[in-house]
Amino acid sequence: MPRPRAAASVKRMSEASEALSPVVDGVEWVRPRPTRAQIRNDAVLAAAILVGSLVSAVLFRTAGVALELPAWSVPVWAVAIALPLAFRRIAPEIVALVVAAVFMIGGQIGVGDTLFANIALFMAVYSVGAWGRSRLRVLVVRTIIVVAMFGWLFWWLIISSNAPDYLPDLSRSGGPFSPYVAFALIQILTNLLYFGGAWYFGDTAYRSARERTALEQRTRELADERERAREQAVALERLRIARELHDVVAHHVSVIGVQAGAARRVLDRDPALAAESLSAIEQSAREAVAELHGLLGTLRSGDSDASPATGPIDAAPHGVDELPSLANEASANGLPTEFSVVGDPVPTSGLIGVTAYRLVQEALTNVRKHGGAGATADVRVRWSDDILELEVCDTGVGAIATAGRAGGAGLGLVGMRERVAAAGGELEAGPRRRGGYLVRASLPLRRSEVGA
Repeated sequence: MPRPRAAASVKRMSEASEALSPVVDGVEWVRPRPTRAQIRNDAVLAAAILVGSLVSAVLFRTAGVALELPAWSVPVWAVAIALPLAFRRIAPEIVALVVAAVFMIGGQIGVGDTLFANIALFMAVYSVGAWGRSRLRVLVVRTIIVVAMFGWLFWWLIISSNAPDYLPDLSRSGGPFSPYVAFALIQILTNLLYFGGAWYFGDTAYRSARERTALEQRTRELADERERAREQAVALERLRIARELHDVVAHHVSVIGVQAGAARRVLDRDPALAAESLSAIEQSAREAVAELHGLLGTLRSGDSDASPATGPIDAAPHGVDELPSLANEASANGLPTEFSVVGDPVPTSGLIGVTAYRLVQEALTNVRKHGGAGATADVRVRWSDDILELEVCDTGVGAIATAGRAGGAGLGLVGMRERVAAAGGELEAGPRRRGGYLVRASLPLRRSEVGA
């Protein structure tokens, strides 16, 4: 008669099951159905167990074990215990119950084979833990099998104790306890390891599958995040290019417009003054082309300072020290501009320098476009230990001029706000109570040391 297998305590295995939380990122996870390749592998496994069981049973009968059984009963039993394994991933709970029942029947009738029967039962109990989709049902099924095996084991040990000839020489004395107790402890320990291993490895396989699913999910999320970051980078790049083109083109085109109008008005009565205006147009056009070439060269080379951390792409290394020249150029182009500095200049980063230059350039361009005839501008630079403050105000002609500046397309103001935000500063822009318009920006000088 084959030795039946018991299992570990129900309490211990229940705690192991509760430790398995079938939740991945807040969503209940159910193990997916097996693939066709896995089902084919299970069919091969079932065929191998069947062949092994038949060979083992034949060897046992040849050795004189289970000769009292009819010959046809052995292949029937082998098919009954091996064939269900082909469906161990499809219906693991049913397979485990069927294999356990066949295993106990074979032990009761003394079919002979124990090796492949034990392998089949181990695979069945393992598959319940590894492929069961309802963890409560998994716990119930495995508990039923364990309790049944425990009951069978102790019933068999009781029968053995009442049949002195059933087991070899367990009546001799000597040792710390009786040979029968030692034999019973060996059977219990063997079954604890057998079913405990099947339980543990089944749960481990289930956890591994759940963790793989979570890893795949996070991998997909990272891929999606990379794609979103790439799209955002493209969008930011487009905004920076649009801002640079606006600042470069708007400034020079406004100068060209002013000078062209002046040349047209004086062309007949003062050719020399008209020629001077045309020279200014030529110079401004050359500067615009040079800056555009520099911008396009930066874009083509890919050596840009266009990341959000380093600031916008710029065609030329403009800085705060060029602000006086910018004011003089505005005066020469028909916009009287005063320039003043308060405080002692301190070193600035390239981002702060470019931002300051572009802010003043755009503000003066807006004065030329919207300030009206006779408008003047005042550029003030205030230095402190940690703040650079820029202020551009004008004497534009009343509500029409300020409405045109504040209520138009607003691309210039949008660009200024984006530049100041990228530098970590603050921008104030709006009409003044006594007339005209005011643009004031505060830029932190130590942004490059603590920020990006």
